[in-house]
Amino acid sequence: MESLKFCKCVIILTLITLILFVCGCSDKDISDPVTNTVASCEGCHINYAYLQQVYTPDTGAPPGGCGGEAPHYEPYDRVYLGGEGYDEYKLSGHYSLGCITCHNGTDNTDNKELAHSGDFISHPSIFAEEKCGSCHQAIVDNFETSIHHGTGQKRKVTIRSGLTGPEDFDQLPQHQIEGYNANCATCHAGCGECHIVRPIMGGGGLVSGHKFIKTPDMISICVTCHVSRGGHAYLGVASGTQPDVHLTSVDFVCIDCHDADELHGDGNPVEQRYAYDKLPKCENCHSNLNSINSYHSMHYDDFNCHVCHSQVYNNCGSCHIHGDGARIPSYLGYKIAENPLPDLKPGFNFTLVRRTLAAPDNWDLYGVSQYANFNVFPTYNYTSPHNLLRWTDRTNVAEGKVCSSNCHIRNEGGVLINKSLFLFQEDLLEWEQNATSGITVDGKLPESWFEQK
Repeated sequence: MESLKFCKCVIILTLITLILFVCGCSDKDISDPVTNTVASCEGCHINYAYLQQVYTPDTGAPPGGCGGEAPHYEPYDRVYLGGEGYDEYKLSGHYSLGCITCHNGTDNTDNKELAHSGDFISHPSIFAEEKCGSCHQAIVDNFETSIHHGTGQKRKVTIRSGLTGPEDFDQLPQHQIEGYNANCATCHAGCGECHIVRPIMGGGGLVSGHKFIKTPDMISICVTCHVSRGGHAYLGVASGTQPDVHLTSVDFVCIDCHDADELHGDGNPVEQRYAYDKLPKCENCHSNLNSINSYHSMHYDDFNCHVCHSQVYNNCGSCHIHGDGARIPSYLGYKIAENPLPDLKPGFNFTLVRRTLAAPDNWDLYGVSQYANFNVFPTYNYTSPHNLLRWTDRTNVAEGKVCSSNCHIRNEGGVLINKSLFLFQEDLLEWEQNATSGITVDGKLPESWFEQK
């Protein structure tokens, strides 16, 4: 009998040990280690198994964009507090505020509906003035008019719609505003998308527990939104391109050039990003650029550095918002045009330009068949691609060739060499011509370039 009791005890202990072992092998915490209850905001959100039981499935796919479809994270993964970053978050001043200080709702309940009832806010930085401004007032005030907040993009939408500028955005038709918020604003967001959660284009959800990240990660935050142009170019993603020299030579990340003062803004409204006086300049690091070699001495006042030192870069155009996407699919291109921003970028006769998503019927699916004033802006923007190299297809001249061989147009037997580098009227689609003909190079280049030798 005693041996039978002993065997039963061994079996029970073995089962308990096995259960503990299996639970311990999980990479997700399944209970609150302090209170062992889900009857609180924190207790629920660190209990992965409980989140899986009570979550509400998504009703639609995450929004895509220029970078492709956004990755999908299950709702319970997006709100799980545990894991990497959680312990650090618990030591922060933000943790001591308590969940409902920022999120509202009701604490100390295991009822999901009650916890998220009333004035609950899933993303408090949407109400940054109230929720962030009490501690970070200067940043919140400045950010309201920053380009990162979307004022430049709103400016073009409102002016093309026949209004004055971004201050008139709320006067647009309600369906057009809904379209903007559902599409364009997926990247132009608030504090949380840089400092707490993944950007919507990255799938959304907490990126590292609930840790507040003072310095956003370049890949998971910056490049997630700036993937198709800035990130794509800087990392050398496209076939035949190389990473930017600032990455390979000095391992710069975005904020080494684009610091917090620039990204948060200074409270002064600017019409577009190139109007910022805090934008980085090549001269900040590179001295004597106007005389460092004969090429710079000759062309320093003619065009910006990118004309010589950029590789080919992504372009696309004619976006049908929330419909077929970009009807001019992404392509690698390179175009020199007359400077579209002579007031903001004086001294440059010619600059690189990039095709934009603008089209007369951008908002057709949201009840606006045509822009009222589409031609007020060209369909190619001033651009400064983040794909710089010292030696490019322009600067790397073959032995025995003159320095202009890779840049100037020349007529060889009736064939115009290097013509494709420049934006001509004939490069424009019919609906682009009235808007963009003013910056094409037709009649603005030396006649001798076109004469057959």
